[in-house]
Amino acid sequence: MAPISVGDVLPDGSLSYFDAEDKLQQVSVHSLAAAKKVILFGVPGAFTPTCSLKHVPGFIEKAEELKSKGVDEIICISVNDPFVMKAWAKTYPENKDVKFLADGSATYTHSLGLELDLGEKGLGTRSRRFSLLVEDLKVKAANVESGGEFTVSSADDILKAL
Repeated sequence: MAPISVGDVLPDGSLSYFDAEDKLQQVSVHSLAAAKKVILFGVPGAFTPTCSLKHVPGFIEKAEELKSKGVDEIICISVNDPFVMKAWAKTYPENKDVKFLADGSATYTHSLGLELDLGEKGLGTRSRRFSLLVEDLKVKAANVESGGEFTVSSADDILKAL
């Protein structure tokens, strides 16, 4: 499947998370993105160096600026289970705006065409690093990295598209 690109409609899918009462929840991507301006960014794995030290912190640090430009939701997804995503989110106590959602079986990542096979490294199927700017389910910017790079999918790259 070709990777999602500008002009495409964001596919629907179900992602999971733990709510404020620590109950496991499922959420439809369309319920988060319909009639809104959202940023959906994906990382290869929770607790991995580039994801934890650069990619996620950039969106947390720039959240107010992104919201001032009309962004309603900032969503981080990773091919990890919701327990891992919950634990990872807790390592960012300053975070108020980035939602951490799990795509445990990579089903949604596959629907985006952004899966990454890291089986030879013992990591299985993961997500390519990416950031999408979506307005009312339509992709307005698609920043997809090659390999393990971090050159086009940062919060600053999304700000340039706003």
